[in-house]
Amino acid sequence: MSIIDSVKLIRPLETCGSGPASIGRCVPRVTMGRKNRVPLGDRVAMAGERALAARQFVSATDILIGIGWLDPGAVERWQRGQVACLEEVVQIDPSRIAEAMQLFQTWATATGLIASPTAYVDRTPQRRELRFSRSGDPGIEASYRTHWVSPELSEKKRERLAEKASRGPELVAIQPLNMEWTCHRCGGTGGLLMMEPPGPACLHCVGLDDLEFLPAGDALLTRRVKANSARYAVVVRFSRTRRRYERQGLLVEPRALADAR
Repeated sequence: MSIIDSVKLIRPLETCGSGPASIGRCVPRVTMGRKNRVPLGDRVAMAGERALAARQFVSATDILIGIGWLDPGAVERWQRGQVACLEEVVQIDPSRIAEAMQLFQTWATATGLIASPTAYVDRTPQRRELRFSRSGDPGIEASYRTHWVSPELSEKKRERLAEKASRGPELVAIQPLNMEWTCHRCGGTGGLLMMEPPGPACLHCVGLDDLEFLPAGDALLTRRVKANSARYAVVVRFSRTRRRYERQGLLVEPRALADAR
């Protein structure tokens, strides 16, 4: 079946990259007024061309963000498992979503892009599979998960891009501004937390309390440790002056840190 058939602790993280964690961050939205409304097919094509130029591939979420129907902050909540499915936060009627996705597939095929199935998992230690559609239909899900890649890339580059895009988004631990928070699982607290659908959770409850903090500052050491740590999480803190989350360092396995030093 095709698609056509069918507390105050946190603010949305601001990232940019090439994998599912950074969906749509580098893709400008297509905006318009009532007097110069552009046909949906043209808007889809414009969003696709921008995404392709920025990252050499296009995803369904690139299109939905690019045409202004999906907020990047809502994507972040979906990736953290706080939204049951992506369609719940798309700001348009379901029939229009299906129309846009059909137009996207038609444009991608006509442009000669290469289909690349991509895995999407949430930003939690459990790495659960993310759901796109309300129905959960396998055909619709597969359509959403398909990235369309530039044919100008070599086969090896396409393989590397597919591998990178299929990686789960980085785990994120937050240094809260308000230290009077309570873990929704055990009732405890701490200097770091991870967000889950019911609320903040402490590192012990999410199984990351054995990791060691590596402060930001030494880029070479950070790369070495990150490459050798099977588990890691990015530590961020919200900056009131810059109005965004900023990296403070990494949580890494003690063995990887010791070996790198």
